[in-house]
Amino acid sequence: MKTAIIYISHHGTTEKVARFLAEKSKQDVELISLKKEKNPDLRSFHRIILGGSIHAGGIQKRMKQFIENNLELLMQKEVGLFICCMDPHKEKQEQEFEHAFPDKLKQSAKAKAVMGGEFCFERMNFLEKIVVKKVAGVSESVSRIDWDAVTRFLNEMER
Repeated sequence: MKTAIIYISHHGTTEKVARFLAEKSKQDVELISLKKEKNPDLRSFHRIILGGSIHAGGIQKRMKQFIENNLELLMQKEVGLFICCMDPHKEKQEQEFEHAFPDKLKQSAKAKAVMGGEFCFERMNFLEKIVVKKVAGVSESVSRIDWDAVTRFLNEMER
């Protein structure tokens, strides 16, 4: 079964999670970054995993646009959906997930997950650092990736 993991990553966290999923999967997996390939051909894939990160309350515009342009084809595939986000509150994480993907796609998804996240200060620009310091009260890089959630997600997809 051929699987595409299609992701977009601003500071590298979503890419890290996508690579982990690809490495641990028992399937034939192709990693596709929407930064490098704006409109990948989905026809040869049976399973598609979509992942993005939350910035200022929303998933990246490129992911939203990709889903809008390919929604009918995605609905014909086995789909998994995940986000990376740093909000520590479970309710807020769930809200962010709910707003990240269209209802139709969420309802048909085989697996859904919030994977935690990271603040990577070494990859942020000056303005991003200021915003993170002010909003999150964090002044250095921190990782809160939920590797258990990542593993559960992969197990659900491969079941």
